Amino acid sequence: MARNAGFGSFGHLAVRFLGALDPRGPKPEEERWAQGWLLPGEVELWTRMTGPDRRHAAGVAREVAARLGPGDTPRPIMAAALLHDVGKVLSGLGTFSRVGVTLAALGLGRARLTVASDIAPGSTRWRRRVSDYLCHDRLGADLLEAAGSHPDTVAWAGEHHLPTQSWSLDRRFADALKAADGD
Repeated sequence: MARNAGFGSFGHLAVRFLGALDPRGPKPEEERWAQGWLLPGEVELWTRMTGPDRRHAAGVAREVAARLGPGDTPRPIMAAALLHDVGKVLSGLGTFSRVGVTLAALGLGRARLTVASDIAPGSTRWRRRVSDYLCHDRLGADLLEAAGSHPDTVAWAGEHHLPTQSWSLDRRFADALKAADGD
């Protein structure tokens, strides 16, 4: 699978795009199951995520549980699966804007586009939203830390786009989370 500046394979991106065309969230029983793994502050963050992002996250969490074994998956790891993309809520970008930003980052490079988008005197709200989307991993970690999440949950949100040698989680958990996410 080709890797693309931390965005995953083109196949992963295509599946995420097609899934995002349906704005609905997970089914009610899936919402209850997901929220059952979360602390109160994490539930508040979960409910701010878009329907497609919650559906994706619930699928990642189900896959993590299957990979690790239902009785062998600690709550913070399940929360990490459910909230790894929570930082995207700060950008406020919709599906088609996310696609455009992702394509631009693939063409120009994520780091270069992030630097070009960072807040500077005269920056526009749009540039801030682009920067927030591209930095959703770091911003998500900050949101989770403020919500009182376990350090492993915080760490994965901040590290899920980093190379494997930069991960701080137990390798067994990190490998399951990365494989389940598909990116």
